[in-house]
Order: sequence, then C-alpha cells, then structure tokens
Amino acid sequence: MLDRADEHQEIRDAVRALCRQFPDAYFRAIDAQRAYPEAFVDALIGAGWLSAMIPEAYGGSGLGLTAASVIMEEINRCGGNSGAVHGQMYNMGTLLRHGSRAQKEKYLPAIAAGKLRLQSMAVTEPSTGTDTTRIRTTAVRKGASYLVNGQKVWISRVQHSDLMILLARTTPLAEAPRKSEGLSIFVVDLHDAVGNGLSVQPIANMVNHETNELFFDNLEVPAENLIGEEGQGFRYLLDGLNAERALIAAECIGDGYWFIERASRYASERIVFDRPIGMNQGVQFPIAEAFIEIEAANLMRFKACALFDAQQPCGAQANMAKYLAAKASWEAANVCLQTHGGFGFANEYDIERKFRETRLYQVAPISTNLIFSYVAEHLLGLPRSF
Repeated sequence: MLDRADEHQEIRDAVRALCRQFPDAYFRAIDAQRAYPEAFVDALIGAGWLSAMIPEAYGGSGLGLTAASVIMEEINRCGGNSGAVHGQMYNMGTLLRHGSRAQKEKYLPAIAAGKLRLQSMAVTEPSTGTDTTRIRTTAVRKGASYLVNGQKVWISRVQHSDLMILLARTTPLAEAPRKSEGLSIFVVDLHDAVGNGLSVQPIANMVNHETNELFFDNLEVPAENLIGEEGQGFRYLLDGLNAERALIAAECIGDGYWFIERASRYASERIVFDRPIGMNQGVQFPIAEAFIEIEAANLMRFKACALFDAQQPCGAQANMAKYLAAKASWEAANVCLQTHGGFGFANEYDIERKFRETRLYQVAPISTNLIFSYVAEHLLGLPRSF
C-alpha cells in the first residue's frame, strides 16, 4: 500500500525477501522465550547486510549510513526488531572514522566475513545517565595496557558480541582542560575480558532487549586497542551517537509503517454494525494523521543520513529525526492498538510486542527532553540549561 520505488528499492526488496523467512511467529516465539534471534542475525550476516558500511577493501559493501538506515527500517517494517543488530551499524562508524589502519585491518575483514560481531557499546553509567562527561569508569595506563575500573549499565548484546566499544576517563575530570576532554575509546575483546576483570549482570526488562550491567575490576585492555588519540574519545563518540540516532529514527519509521499498514488492513476488514470500521472517520482520521507524521519524520531521517554520509555536521538533524520518528511511531502504535480494540492485546496479532518495542525509543538512546535541550541551545541560541 505504502511502497514507492526509490533509489534503495533493490535493498528494500532483498531485505524483505530475507525477512519473509522469519515471519511474525518466529519473532513472537523469540519474544516469549526472551531469547536472541540467532538464526535471523546469522542470516543477515550471511547476506552481508550487517557489513554494509564496511569499505569494499575490507570485504564489506562500502555503503553509507543512508543505505544502512534503509536496512534497519525494512527489518522493523517487516515485523522484526533491529534492536538485535543495530549496534553493528553505528559502532562501525567509530572504528571506520577514527580507528587506525592496523585496527581496521585486524577487525573489519573478520566482521565482514561474519567471524566477529561488533554489537555492543559501553557508555552509560548508573550515576551519570546521559551526562556522559561525568562518567566514573577509568582507564589508567600501566605499561602496555590500560587498567579499567568502574561500572556501566544498560549495555546491550554483550552476550552476543565478540567486541565492545568502551568509553572511559583517562584523565581525571578535575585535571581535564574541558569536561569533554580526557575521555578515551577502546575496543574490548569480550572473550578475553569476561571473567578476567569484567563481569556481566543481565537486567530483566519489559522488552526482549538483551541488556546488562557491567562491572570492571582491573580489566586489562591492550594499549593498541585505544581508538584514535587518548583523551579525544568524547569527540569520536559523537559521530557514533549521531549515526545511532539516525538509525533509531529509521527503525521507528519502519515500526510506524508496520503499525499503519496493520491498522489500515484491520480497519478495512473488521465488520461491526454491518460495515467496515474503517468507514468511520473516528477510526480512519487517526490512522491518516499517524501516516502523515511518519512521512514527515522520514524526511528528516534522510536529511540526517545524507549529511552524515557527506561528513557534514548532522547533530541537530540526527537529534530531530530521532525525536520526530520516535514520537510518530509511538502515535502510530497507539492508533494501531486502538483500531484493533481488545484483539490488539492478544499476542497472536503481534501488536502488543511491537507496541512495547517502539515505546523504548521515547527514552533511549537519548530522552526527548535532552533533544529539546540540544535544539534550544544549539539551534535557538537559548542559555544552556545544564
């Protein structure tokens, strides 16, 4: 119904073909078991979709963030959950843009070949939340290694990844020239780390989003695993976060279209009082409004991705795209559930599952209020609020 040919149609068609092998019942069962969709992820890796942003010289497809966002969108639009795999896309940007040649040669071909997964990034901490410059996890240089101590929370896919991007403070905050300096980024080999200075505690939560609390106790990370310059990690991180927000926006767009398509289909088929409920303006108008909001958010998503691919500043656009898309998908979810009435709460319709999944993005990876603060300060010139 909503399909329109575009420059990414070939990607859309191929991803949809793969997703047809994993119908609603597959993801419904994964959700019920609180399991990880290993077969689905393996299929995506095997088809090369998770190495889309890796340059061809390293075995990838050499595509940009725009194409990667289309892949994530289509997974969600087909009823899946890109949250199981999106880390590999946005984490890749940090390594691609700021990693050394030796690091790229070591990791990228293996990731492209499906021998390594880079699905996890450890930034958030219990006492700081999104106040990233005040993180307390430290990395202190000791000879050929850094000793890492501290704690992280809400760190996803650790059990299903081989590598993790870690942000730690290498210069005490009081000694840093600016609070955004003195932070560094590392690649952590999880097979070496877990049980050897890194312990992982899973967090039960309302969606099947495998996430954890991490505890670092003198974890040794080889100095060669430092990405870029010591102390410049926050600047590197921003690139990855902009990519993350644009990708999350695309996933919300995919969810939004899924909800709208389901609501429209049901409204056309459900007969009450001898007529389809979709004939009633009280039913059709909210669906139409939700569709308009998704279409508008989609434009900002593509603008953010285009700027990122052109290596232009895109913080404002990435934040606004994430806000608009998350809001639109949540509104579409509510409309879809309301259209289905009681049946929307039944597991077999998959709406309650997708409803829970898309609700997450009102909170993560950045809350709505922090986006408002960013826009107020950086676009409107208002005084900094924190």
